[in-house]
Amino acid sequence: MAAVDSFSLLLREIGRSCNCYMETLALIGALYTAKMGFTLMNDTYTLIRLHFIPRLVKRADLVKLYGKWAVVTGGTSGIGKYYAKELASRKVNIILISRNQEKLEALAQEIVNTYKVETAIIVTDFSKGSEIYPSIERALAGKEIGILVNNVGVFYTHPDYFTSLTQDKIWELINVNIGAANMMVHMVLPGMVQRKKGAIVNISSMSCCQPTPLMTAYSASKAYLDHFSRALHYEYAPQGIFVQSLIPFFISTNLTTYSRHLSKKSFLVPSAEEYARHAVTTLGISRRTTGYWLHTIQFLLGQYLPEWLWAWGTYRMNNSLRLEATLQRPH
Repeated sequence: MAAVDSFSLLLREIGRSCNCYMETLALIGALYTAKMGFTLMNDTYTLIRLHFIPRLVKRADLVKLYGKWAVVTGGTSGIGKYYAKELASRKVNIILISRNQEKLEALAQEIVNTYKVETAIIVTDFSKGSEIYPSIERALAGKEIGILVNNVGVFYTHPDYFTSLTQDKIWELINVNIGAANMMVHMVLPGMVQRKKGAIVNISSMSCCQPTPLMTAYSASKAYLDHFSRALHYEYAPQGIFVQSLIPFFISTNLTTYSRHLSKKSFLVPSAEEYARHAVTTLGISRRTTGYWLHTIQFLLGQYLPEWLWAWGTYRMNNSLRLEATLQRPH
């Protein structure tokens, strides 16, 4: 029977094999560390380039870059209202589309008085579906639409289980969050292509980052907008059209009144005015951004999380918000 010559020889052979494996693992670790270091530096550079440098340099001439008129849907409150004001401050004429005529007229007059630009209003309810779009198209005819901001959107009354939604609410989510953006883009894009310039901003949501329980239908509709924007940019960028997917996290607006904490302005929850002021500076620079530097940090962290951890965390958060809203509801 064969035998090993000596134990020390066997030990050396085992050590040699282990050293080979250790060197391989060390190389893999070094490559991974280098990759993560490069990613961190790139993300830091992107954060500075998007959210700080544009605020230090001269503001871009949006009329020259894109055109004379901007259309803002859902423009009487929240992000839409203040995004319209920011565009008007840069001498872009504004067309506001919403369902409340009184609020539209008041905001349009305020913009005229403050910024000395032209305004127009279109009263419509995007939840009505396809029947509303011919009248919108007629109202926009003859105007050089350079910027389209698809801001109109609906949310649940508060985070909730999918089976708690009514059929009317589901159709409203589809017609407003998905249908409106598609139809408005289809309406104004041919003119932009003809002029070889234009910008489209589709406002999505942080819930599009990964599957978000208790916001299931809403987050899916916002994920659609995000993918729609990204694909549309690749399709039309060669023809001079800039398409941006704007992905805000929580903002203090009417959509967050179900929570005492989210309805109050804070370090991580900016006002709609503050958010819009930051977001407009990213137009033409980034085709996919949160629009706000603190939200960008949150977004980067969210992307690095495993799906199961994101889903676990957002489920716990949204369930807490659901319970808070339920307790606040009058009996």
